[in-house]
Amino acid sequence: MIRTAVASDVPLIRAMIRDLAEYEKEPQAAVATDEQLHDALFGPEPALFGLIAEDGATGEPVGFAIWFLNFSTWRGTHGIYLEDLYVRPEARGGGHGKALLLELARIAVERGYSRVEWSVLDWNRPSIDFYESLGAVPMAGWTVYRLTDEALTRAGTSG
Repeated sequence: MIRTAVASDVPLIRAMIRDLAEYEKEPQAAVATDEQLHDALFGPEPALFGLIAEDGATGEPVGFAIWFLNFSTWRGTHGIYLEDLYVRPEARGGGHGKALLLELARIAVERGYSRVEWSVLDWNRPSIDFYESLGAVPMAGWTVYRLTDEALTRAGTSG
């Protein structure tokens, strides 16, 4: 079962974000607080959206997806950028990840968005295989760039 995240899910979401960061071998990078997540998801003008996957038998939360809107100037429509998709190890293989992605696709189609996109680590073969089984294709020729920390501060405060 997939449902929209509610404010009381914030501690759960943050815990799963930490689990995801551990899986991706960067636990020190997951520094978001409950307050930051609450504001982004449920503040006056939310810019972030969440879905929760629950086990059908127990109702226990087993995964989540966090997403936000992007925009394609070429297509002239919004799209969904999937920031995080995570299913707890004990629940993997139960269809929860697929259900989360299919719900995002449903939202995109229903709202007239032109795409759902995300990044995946090169070494994460199980996820790559899963995404490709759904018909997703890698964006060959594109490299993700990022400004953070000191480089961002330098760029943001220079002339």
